[in-house]
Order: sequence, then C-alpha cells, then structure tokens
Amino acid sequence: MKSTHAAVIDERNADVQIYINGEFFHRNEAKISVFDSGFLVGDGIWEGIRLHHGVFAFLDRHLDRLFAGAKAIDLEIGTREEIVAALRATVDANEMDDNVHVRLMITRGNKKTPSQHPSNNIGGPNVVIIAEHKKADPTVTAEGISLFTATVRRPGPDVLDQNLNCHSKLHEVIALIQAVGAGADEALMLDVNGAVATCNATNFFIIRRGEVWTSTGFYNLPGITRALVIETARAAGITVLEKDFSLTDVYAAEEVFVTGTFGGLTPVREVDGRSIGDGSGTIGPMTKRLIGLYRDAIDADVAHAQL
Repeated sequence: MKSTHAAVIDERNADVQIYINGEFFHRNEAKISVFDSGFLVGDGIWEGIRLHHGVFAFLDRHLDRLFAGAKAIDLEIGTREEIVAALRATVDANEMDDNVHVRLMITRGNKKTPSQHPSNNIGGPNVVIIAEHKKADPTVTAEGISLFTATVRRPGPDVLDQNLNCHSKLHEVIALIQAVGAGADEALMLDVNGAVATCNATNFFIIRRGEVWTSTGFYNLPGITRALVIETARAAGITVLEKDFSLTDVYAAEEVFVTGTFGGLTPVREVDGRSIGDGSGTIGPMTKRLIGLYRDAIDADVAHAQL
C-alpha cells in the first residue's frame, strides 16, 4: 500500500524534541493528560506545515486558517507572534532546516472531569508541536496511488463544517479503513448530494478536456496546496473549474491527482479499479506542469521570506 504521507525513513526522528506548552520533551517522554479536551472529545484544531530551507512555507496562509478555526470554535490561542515563536523554537531545538514536517496541535486544554462542557476546562489550551525530518517518498509520486470511493460521505456545515481543520477526523479514518480493506491506498469521498468532494486526507482534482476540475470546496477542507494549485494554474492561463462533478467524470478523466501540504501533488493511477488515462501509471503532462508551478510557488515564497 502507498500513502500520500509516506516518508523516507530518517533515523534522526528517534531523538526529536516535542514542544508542549512552552517546554521540550524527548519524543519518548512527551505526554498529554488523559483529561485533555482533544483526547476526550476531539476538541481542538491543528495545522501541518512544511519547513523549506529554514522557512515555514506559506506560513501566513496556515496561520489564517488556524486562527479562523480558533475563532469558529471560540478558543483563545494567543497571538500569531506567540505561535510563530513556538514553531521557530521547536525547529531550532531540533536543529532542523529542510525537508521537515511540523504538526501544530491546539486543544481546549485539560478538563476536571470527562465532559463536553467547556465550563469543566481548567487552565488554558494545550499546545503541542511535533517537528520531524520528513522527505516525501519519491516512489509515491512516480508510481501514483489508487483510490476507492468510500460509503462515508463528507458532511455539510450543519453537521461538521469541513472548513474546520479540527481533531474530529473519525469519518475520514473510517473512509480510509474501507479503502484499505478494498485494496486501495486511500479513500475518495462524496458529498451529501453524491458529487465528488475530496479524499480522506487530501484534496482531489481531475483533468477533463484540458481543464482542471475540483469540487466546489463546500464539502472539503480549504487546503493550502489546493488553493495554490488553483491560483498558480489560473495565473498560467490554465482553466480551473470549481464545480460539482460525478464519479462518471472521474472514471473518464485524462488525469487525476490529489494535493496536500506534505506530498504536494500526487498522481492517481486508479479509482475504483478503473485505470486513469491510458493506464500507464505515468505522470500526465498537465499534472507534471502543475507540479512545476507549485514548486515554483514554494521557491518564490521561501525566497521572499529570506529577503
């Protein structure tokens, strides 16, 4: 099985220091209370951020999403400057510079008793930052992944707003378990109306008649990489449509790929047993072009931050 989060093994990760509320702990000693709100009821938000040549790529976009999520769930998480300082302290403590993936997690904090009610919280939020040396496995991009359409649907905002990058991911985990059980690498998920929405952990795109199609965005996380692909493609004169489309459109697509902060753009070679395109499994020309545009955007962001 392949995964869009598959990484090259790096022995340095055995000794990384984990940030917890302003202190650092060896990964084997890093602990959160069993009364933590995230553990008890999935009450928290998070971000996955890449470090490129000492720069947190697209940091402002990640912070915008983080603070929007905190506002939505009525959680006070401090200032942007404090979050950035904690991120920087974490990679500095681990002497990290490049090919690093950082997981920032903030929960509502500890409770005095297991309960949903925020009145049972004591103290402030718990902030955890895990930084690891993680270079994406190049064979995943070269060979592509397979998807299986799960029966689990992406809910609407009246159930669980998919704009929230929150700790409540059980519906996605169940979808992934279904996909793996069916022999695929990851899951494709539909929205409540039966249109294609997204994948369990990445955003989904197809190429039809030279156009780039993705979902409306109403039933999927507003991915940073997703937005960058849309923006850079349009700036290059490529037609990008955010629209409803069905599995029939997917099966007939010339190319399919998924996007995420860790893996960037990952080609899809098969969906529900149907080979995509000519079935060769090679990266299609449009996907290859978009990969180049995305990498150029990363380089530009890093260069701008280093000025």
